Amino acid sequence: MSRTAIVILNYNGEKLLRQFLPAVLKYSGAAEIIVADNASSDQSLAILRQDFQQVKLIQLDRNYGFCAGYNRALKQVDADYYVLLNSDIEVTPEWLTPMIQLLDGDRSIAAAQPKICSYYEKNKFEHAGAAGGFIDSLGYPFCRGRIFNHIEIDNGQYNDVREIFWASGACLMIRSEIFHRFGGFDEDFFAHMEEIDLCWKIQRTKQRVFYCGLSTVYHVGAATLAYGNPQKVYLNFRNGLSLIYKHLNAFELVFKLPIRLILDWMAAFSFLLRAEWRSSLAVFRAHFDFFVNIGRDRLKRREIQQKPHYSRVCVKHGLIIFDYYLRRKKSIDKL
Repeated sequence: MSRTAIVILNYNGEKLLRQFLPAVLKYSGAAEIIVADNASSDQSLAILRQDFQQVKLIQLDRNYGFCAGYNRALKQVDADYYVLLNSDIEVTPEWLTPMIQLLDGDRSIAAAQPKICSYYEKNKFEHAGAAGGFIDSLGYPFCRGRIFNHIEIDNGQYNDVREIFWASGACLMIRSEIFHRFGGFDEDFFAHMEEIDLCWKIQRTKQRVFYCGLSTVYHVGAATLAYGNPQKVYLNFRNGLSLIYKHLNAFELVFKLPIRLILDWMAAFSFLLRAEWRSSLAVFRAHFDFFVNIGRDRLKRREIQQKPHYSRVCVKHGLIIFDYYLRRKKSIDKL
């Protein structure tokens, strides 16, 4: 069985470490457990040194955020597979084995995620990843088990193993060689959608991304930034534009980018109607920063566009936003 390293990125997460790290140690077999600390100012380091001495500690000199934090930490980790695990995830017995077996059995699979359900409502899927990620023709991401704010109950309908477009960064298993081949995560994203960007790059190769419903974890979610937090809104809207600008071909971009901008403005207006003015401003700030930094993204786009076109096997034809809001189709089986 391949060598696996579970790497948890921590920043001021002392309570989460106490709560969830014991199960990771108990249920992860022979995998190496590593905590990469983003210069925490709480008692995280003291807790790790005193109560979890079997865990390897990587200390970063400052808070680099999710993307740069993982990039720096994983340069110091020697393993065949990395499992990037959020600190607010509860793992279950034998959670790791099905994913290791999946990648061991098929060299064409570059990355995978388990079924991700809610920690607080274990019979429901969780927002970040659910039962595997997809995109629509405008590059909007969605998941089986969760489309926008509609969360499905887990009735075993996704207890399968299948190809997906992107795997959640909340619990992402990836071949180390693949991660480093693409330079890890785009650090300009800081956080949010970086895993979609990486998986989109994988889709341009002969490698594939999979969902493994034989493995289940439970995610607290929004432990760092709450859902609806203006900073989360900003990152999602800014990174969403960067994502399609980098990956769509010229023909697609010329008409799809303006549509995305218009839909974003509609979202900003919707925030205003709900008196969420900070979130509305976050959308326009995201647009401003996207265009200010478009030269930086243009260099990345040139490199990406030189690669083969991406696989559309797991791309939904049409717009998920219209299916959801106008046609009232709120689950994958109804799309």
